[in-house]
Amino acid sequence: MTFLISVLAFVVAIGVLVTVHEFGHYWVARRCGVKVLRFSVGFGRPLWRRVAGKDRTEYVIAAIPLGGYVKMLDEREDPVADKDLPRAFNRQNVWRRIAIVIAGPTANFLFAIAAFTLMFIVGVSGVKPLVGEVMPGSLAEQAGFERQDEILRVEDKSTPTWELVALNLLEKGLDAREVDVLVRTAGGQEVWRTLDLTDRRQLLADGSLLDKLGMEVWRPWSEPVFGEVLADGAAERAGVQPGDRILSVNGESISSWQAWVEHVRARPDETLDVRLERNGSPITLTLRTEVRDEGGERIGQIGAWPRMDEEAAEAMQRQVRYGPFTAIALGLERTWDMSVLTLRVMWRLITGEAAASNIAGPVSIAEYAGVSAVIGFSAFLSFLAIVSLSLGIINLLPIPILDGGHLLYYLVEIIKGSPVSQTVEAIGQRIGLVMIAMLMSLAFYNDFMRILG
Repeated sequence: MTFLISVLAFVVAIGVLVTVHEFGHYWVARRCGVKVLRFSVGFGRPLWRRVAGKDRTEYVIAAIPLGGYVKMLDEREDPVADKDLPRAFNRQNVWRRIAIVIAGPTANFLFAIAAFTLMFIVGVSGVKPLVGEVMPGSLAEQAGFERQDEILRVEDKSTPTWELVALNLLEKGLDAREVDVLVRTAGGQEVWRTLDLTDRRQLLADGSLLDKLGMEVWRPWSEPVFGEVLADGAAERAGVQPGDRILSVNGESISSWQAWVEHVRARPDETLDVRLERNGSPITLTLRTEVRDEGGERIGQIGAWPRMDEEAAEAMQRQVRYGPFTAIALGLERTWDMSVLTLRVMWRLITGEAAASNIAGPVSIAEYAGVSAVIGFSAFLSFLAIVSLSLGIINLLPIPILDGGHLLYYLVEIIKGSPVSQTVEAIGQRIGLVMIAMLMSLAFYNDFMRILG
């Protein structure tokens, strides 16, 4: 079911975003008087086809949903009748050609603004940024972060959700400097803590940002307290009861449920001396872990679940809605911030400061699409906006065969006063195809490495 949702969400997302991009080219081409021969969403064998309009434009949905194209009348590709020569793309002046080419990425940026705006109107959902476990010796511990610190601001930016905490920390951390974070402690005091993010390579390495900082998200089941105890499991046989709080195991202090889980998983078929607190009194039990096979690895288990604090779980959820005018302003701001952040991370990838494993391919995108679709409409809108921005930015890169490559040719044409030769364009196209093939190969490689774990 999850796989099906991911596939459907991916197809919908790519279909919508490719249509938006190609419609930008199509609409401006028509406004400039250029004859459009085909509007295709996808590549390969047509699944659906329709011919319409006075120009008998062919509209196609094809089998491979990884892109699309708008085919215009062009003497360089096919013979053109004398009466249609004024409507050929290659006969347009350079400024019209620039307008047609840049219209695709522009449509992606406009779509992102619209999607973010609608997201803010519908309501932005998120999780309250409450700190859970802080790893010893980590950047978070060095900055003084403690359990149940609520992150209020990252310097000048408010952070009502974990998503905004991560986004703003990454944005500030790209400057390779110390970043001030305002928190509200468990005691209710507001304190500034300073994170040392001067090591940009560490920040942009593979893995979760919070893992690299050394902090976990506080969860309603974070406390080391037993909830459900399964019948005839190792925990029940040892005498564990719901409500028991874990104090230590084999003399090692336990401060979170995650720490307890990690301790048990690492000790299959071993005896544990567990010190508990029951009704305010300490007791000690001897517990023998069971063995379970997980992906070829033997892990320990005991047959018990943590206690869920339902009231705390509800309090952790946040949703904020805005009026249309405020939402438009926020949509513009989020689009700008994400565009700048994307460009900065891309530059770090080029310079080698960011891990190449951060490049995601179709499999990862499908997974993210499925997750966002399950979370809700607002999350899916955010996903669409971010991918749309990425498509717009990537297409503007000065790589032959992409829109940015064509714009580079037109810039040369403006400077030298005549078009780039077809020989140069042909060589550039081959170079561009190799570059795109290498990028796609890396993206697919990263996908498969994630799948293989």
